[in-house]
Amino acid sequence: MATPTADADPRRLPRGPHGLTREQVERSQRDRLLTGAAEAVAAKGYAATSVADIIERAGVSRTTFYQLFDDKLDCFLAACRMASDVVLAVLAEELVDIESGGVTAPIDKLDRLLDAYLRTLADFPVLARVFLVEVYAAGTQAIRQRRDSLEQFVDLIAEAHRGRPGFLGGGEDQRFAAEVLVGAVSSMVTNAVGVGEADDLPDLHAPLMRLATRILDAR
Repeated sequence: MATPTADADPRRLPRGPHGLTREQVERSQRDRLLTGAAEAVAAKGYAATSVADIIERAGVSRTTFYQLFDDKLDCFLAACRMASDVVLAVLAEELVDIESGGVTAPIDKLDRLLDAYLRTLADFPVLARVFLVEVYAAGTQAIRQRRDSLEQFVDLIAEAHRGRPGFLGGGEDQRFAAEVLVGAVSSMVTNAVGVGEADDLPDLHAPLMRLATRILDAR
């Protein structure tokens, strides 16, 4: 049996019989298109990216693209959801580790979650740019989806502080404090990624934690 050449693109399916089900093939094609969309948009910007750019990077046909997505926006929105899912999955796993490790102080939980968030974005700068910067160039639907993703981050922070005595009285004020904190983090991180400083995101950890301590300890 012939083996792939050294320069073969590992994202492309092998030619001929490959033993994959139709669902597996479609999943592979979809994943490659999402990756291709993220890479193209990160490199060229959303407005300048075309469907041709995406399918060239993904290594699939135009016909396949339109079998899976309605248009460029549809594909980009799915890529944004992928980016959000990656970050949320990392944070959810970190939260499990925090709780299983016996960490109980809310500020210590936040310290761990923020560190995981910043390092994940630094490790995946393409996803960071798509998720934080280019989403605003894609219009109202993309921005609304971005806002919904931020709400999930707010939920994580609020959950880590739920029931904490003195935390802005709890209830709606507690959630508002979490929203303020997430908004501040999002703004600083987005600015850094926007000017090409994703590698420096972990450096924001200390100043953001100082801000978080002031916000979350407010009386």
